[in-house]
Amino acid sequence: METKKPRGTRDPMCITVGWLIAFLALHVSTSEARAMSGVDCPSAYRPYSSNTVLMDLLINPATHGILDRDLPDLLTGLPDLVTSTTPPSFSAIFDVRTVADFKKMPLSTTTLATLDAELSAVPNTDAAARARCARYDDGASGLPDRIPKPSVLVFSKVNGYRDVDAVNAAATALRRMGAAKGWTMVFTENGVAFNKADLARFSVVVWNNVSGDVLTISQRDALRLYVEGGGGFAAFHGSGGDPRYDWDWYPDTLIGARFIGHPRSPQFQAASVIIDDQSNWVTQGLPPQWTMTEEWYSFKSSARLGGAHVLARLDENTYDPTNGDTDLRMGDHPVAWTRCVGNGRSFYSAIGHRPESYSEPHAILLLERGIAWAAGEAPTGCLNGAEIARTISGPAHAK
Repeated sequence: METKKPRGTRDPMCITVGWLIAFLALHVSTSEARAMSGVDCPSAYRPYSSNTVLMDLLINPATHGILDRDLPDLLTGLPDLVTSTTPPSFSAIFDVRTVADFKKMPLSTTTLATLDAELSAVPNTDAAARARCARYDDGASGLPDRIPKPSVLVFSKVNGYRDVDAVNAAATALRRMGAAKGWTMVFTENGVAFNKADLARFSVVVWNNVSGDVLTISQRDALRLYVEGGGGFAAFHGSGGDPRYDWDWYPDTLIGARFIGHPRSPQFQAASVIIDDQSNWVTQGLPPQWTMTEEWYSFKSSARLGGAHVLARLDENTYDPTNGDTDLRMGDHPVAWTRCVGNGRSFYSAIGHRPESYSEPHAILLLERGIAWAAGEAPTGCLNGAEIARTISGPAHAK
């Protein structure tokens, strides 16, 4: 015989289920929720605006239509390399202002305000979020089962500008370098490799001319925690050369400087590279200065001002650091440096656009020793953001 509950009595099972739902709602983070829904990329549900990367505006018919109506000349005459919505494409690193500046097309405050109001009114649907996240990686990392240390993860995913010749020349140089140094070299373009378990298998992560936003929120978190916890990071040229960044921590903290441009007439110029610290472990074996031809980056401010240990700088009197009417002089003009990020080590070199740079003896020695420092093979390491003498010998591996 069924026993009826008194009116107003709540079923204990309902109470338990309700409590569990409330608990999950409070304790599942936004990034975890996005990961579970398959839209873990940073811009998935971000409101549209003139600051949105061009690619995201072009793949959505509603926002694309607003651009065509409000700014009918913006996309006219642009090459496919800029307007393509299939990575790699400049549309992944350009926004409305970047394109307008490139075309010397002034945009008034009123025009931008109107555009922003109309774009922000476009709903962020699940379908649009999935489209915006399609250029990011999910699934399995595909890394080898066995990776003996010392080990180097070389990452060359590009959503923005892909300089095929530079990426390939760098990969060849890194393979040769790894063989000479006894490093296990693993190459990938799969952002899924950026997870706690896989990153812990490497002495250092090297970004080979990476361009565009390439990591999901959870992958970003994994890289940040890996470096801050004592891991090594090294990057060169295009990995610090995008006109805009979606992830401020990357250029401001991990790299340590924001790219603002390079000369265009001519693009490649001979200039003197001066070793800033001749006593540093990384610069051993290098002459006090040398001359080489490159595409010379300028940055918003000197990395030195942000606490970087500058290894090499340019003599701006030996080349023309301008781009038309834009003066790219920095005064203090670092092109290679190290910095401590938490307990981790970061090395960056702005050298590396021309394939020939990866066989230039001085540039390649600087790169090799910079990577070795980041891998923990130098007499100094990092603790709480400061460079310190190591107390034990051998490479420092992330815990």
